[in-house]
Amino acid sequence: MLPLLLAAAAASASSQQPSVTRLKADVATLVGFGTRHTLSSATDPKRGIGAARSWAAQRFEVLSRACGGCIKVERISRRFDGPRAPNGVVVEDVLGIQPGRDPNRVVIVGGHIDSRVTDVMDATHDAPGANDDASGVALVLEAARLLSQRKFDATIVYVAFSAEEQGLWGSELLADTAQQRGWQVSAMLNNDIVGNTIGQGGVVDAGRVRVFSEGIRASEDLAQAMRRRGDGGEDDGPSRALAKAIDGIAGTIPGGLDVVIERRPDRFGRGGDHEPFLKRGYPAVRFSVGAENWDAQHQDLRTDKGVVYGDTIDRMDFAYLAKVTAINVATLARLAAAPAAPASVTLSGDLSRDTQVSWPAVPGAARYRVRWRPNDSATWRVSRDVTGTQTVLKQVPVDDTFIGVAAVAADGAESLVTFGGRAVRR
Repeated sequence: MLPLLLAAAAASASSQQPSVTRLKADVATLVGFGTRHTLSSATDPKRGIGAARSWAAQRFEVLSRACGGCIKVERISRRFDGPRAPNGVVVEDVLGIQPGRDPNRVVIVGGHIDSRVTDVMDATHDAPGANDDASGVALVLEAARLLSQRKFDATIVYVAFSAEEQGLWGSELLADTAQQRGWQVSAMLNNDIVGNTIGQGGVVDAGRVRVFSEGIRASEDLAQAMRRRGDGGEDDGPSRALAKAIDGIAGTIPGGLDVVIERRPDRFGRGGDHEPFLKRGYPAVRFSVGAENWDAQHQDLRTDKGVVYGDTIDRMDFAYLAKVTAINVATLARLAAAPAAPASVTLSGDLSRDTQVSWPAVPGAARYRVRWRPNDSATWRVSRDVTGTQTVLKQVPVDDTFIGVAAVAADGAESLVTFGGRAVRR
C-alpha cells in the first residue's frame, strides 16, 4: 500500500511542475502563425497577429473550463499610432483574469505575443519570434494552468501583450486599464526572451536568469526622490524589493536557477513591457535569459557568411524555460496568497541607540515581519515578527541600519518589504 501512496504523491507533485512538453507545443503553435507582427492581418484565421491572439484567448478558455470557470477571458483594445504605425493600428491584449478574494488587488504576469524581423515595419515576411517572445507567452499560459487549480487572496492577471515591438503599446494599454479600474498592483512580472541557454558567440549560460528592476522609481517626483536620497533607499524601491523577493524564492526551488538581480530597469539602453507599469508607480520587473543571442533577435531568416540568423524554435532550451516558469509560478503564488505590502513604514530614533518602527495596518495581515540589516549590506540579515503595527528595536541605531516591514498572512505568505524612512513633514 505504501508504494502506491508514494507513487500517487509523486504523480501529484509532478503535475504541479511546469511541463516542458506543453511549453514547447505552445511555442511551436505561435511560431506556426508565420508572422505575429502588430501590423499583420487581424482577421486571417491562420496567419498573423489576429490568429495568434484568438488562439491565446482559446487557450485561456480551455484552462478556464478545466477549473470550473475560474478564469475570465477578456480582450481589451485601443487604437494607437506613431512612427512604427503611421496609419494607426488597433492594439489588443488578451487577458486571463483569475479573481481572488480581493478583486481589486492584483498580481500580473505577461509576455508579448507580437514578433518582428530586421525591418520593424515588415509585416509580411515570416517572423517566428520563438524566443522573442513566444517563450514569454508560453510561460504565461503554463503559469495559468498550474495556478488556476488554487484559490488566492489576490487576483492574478495573465496577459499576452500586443505591440511591444511597435512601442510598448499593449503594456501601455493594460497599465492604463489597471489605473482606470482602480487595481492595487502588488507586482508585475514581465517575461521577455526567457527560453535560450546558448548566447552570442556560443556562450552557454544554463544556470542563471536575469531579473531587471529599477531602484529609484520612475514615478517619483523631485520631493519624493530627495526623501529617498536622504533615507538611503536607492536599493529598496518596490521593484527592487520585488527582485530581491524573487531571488529568495528561486533559492528554495531544488535544481532551479540562480537569479541575478540586475540593478537597472532593463538591458543597457533597451526597454520592455514592465516600463509603463513603472511609470505609474507599480512594482514591476523583467525576466530575461542569462546570455542573449542577438543573431536570433529581430532578424530576417537567412544565412550570411556561414552565420545563421533568425529567432527559430531550434535555438531554444525548453528545460530552461520550464525553470524560469517555475520561478514565476512560485512568486505569483506567494504574492497572491500574501496581504498587500504596508503602504508606508516610518522610523524615528535619531540621537538614540533604539529605533521606533511604525506602519499602518494591512487588511488580511495576521502579523508583520520587521526586517533590518547594516547599511553596508544589500540583503536583509535579521527579522522579528510582531502582531501590532509598531515596535521598538533596542540597540539598533537608525543611523547605521536599514529597516523594512512586510505583511504576513496566516499561512506564512509574505508580502514585499516596504522600506522605512522618516515621517513626511507637513
